[in-house]
Amino acid sequence: MDINAISQNRLDAKECGEFSAEVAIEDEIEAPGRELAEYRHCLNKKRRELIRSVTAELIATIDETVRLLAKTIPKRPNRARPVKSPAWQELKEQIQEVETLLGSALPRPSRWSDLRRHLHFSMMQDLMDVVQTDWPEVRSGLSTGLFDRDEPLPVDVEDLSVLAAAQPKGQVVTKLKWDSLNSESFERLVFSLISSAAGYENPAWLMQTNAPDRGRDLSVDRIVNDPLSGAMRNRVLIQCRHWTSKSVSVADIATLKEQVVTWEPPKVDVLIIATSGRFTSDAVAAIEKHNASAHSLKIEMWPESHLERLLAERPGLIAEFALR
Repeated sequence: MDINAISQNRLDAKECGEFSAEVAIEDEIEAPGRELAEYRHCLNKKRRELIRSVTAELIATIDETVRLLAKTIPKRPNRARPVKSPAWQELKEQIQEVETLLGSALPRPSRWSDLRRHLHFSMMQDLMDVVQTDWPEVRSGLSTGLFDRDEPLPVDVEDLSVLAAAQPKGQVVTKLKWDSLNSESFERLVFSLISSAAGYENPAWLMQTNAPDRGRDLSVDRIVNDPLSGAMRNRVLIQCRHWTSKSVSVADIATLKEQVVTWEPPKVDVLIIATSGRFTSDAVAAIEKHNASAHSLKIEMWPESHLERLLAERPGLIAEFALR
């Protein structure tokens, strides 16, 4: 109804003196607004469905671009120096693709305007802000925005009864209270872990926790069964680092690689670095490069997330060491 029809109908409803007539008129006046809101809701829902998979792939691509850009930041950067990396232009184009996919209907995540502003000015300080602050928050907002707050998350089964009938089994990984351990109890936990694991034999606790040589805390034989070649034994040494506020660095890796020579013979096949913390990005890159080379020694990383996954299958150890 136009404004004149609305006024006339309201006047007629008042003169009629029937409350139901007034309600009916107001309902009819508001009907187009409700229909438009429903249309917009359905349109945005279909738009999210349309761009969901493409946006998810684009987020993964931007993650890789940001990771490459982070490696170009020097330890003492000149914050006013322009960014000249080709990946910076790629990031601009990728963010513009996201802008196009979102269109005019879907909301922008938090710090979106900050991200666009930093991409425009293109200084080293802007790169640092993008890597450290802007993109992590924008990424989280984009991932959340792909689904409406009342929209069910997709599952791979049409009926949950099908999933329930399959009786799925697996690990339930939770954050553990690593601060409740000291260095010795952390080593004892890892020792208990390898002592109870299938395929591991002859576990040994080699060194005192406070010994000067902290390189070879634990030793064990790993049995690898091949259906054609039979059983093969690898000598495994485990270095334990109970660091909850410090990450394993490249320098730590280099020191351990030098110490391996002094532990032979017999030959060391695998070096495991188990930590209640994490590894720096440079340390991860160094280990990956080492394992990709022709070096016979293999280095494995057991960060807190890996240990939590292993302990999820062994709740008895979690209870014994009061980790939850």
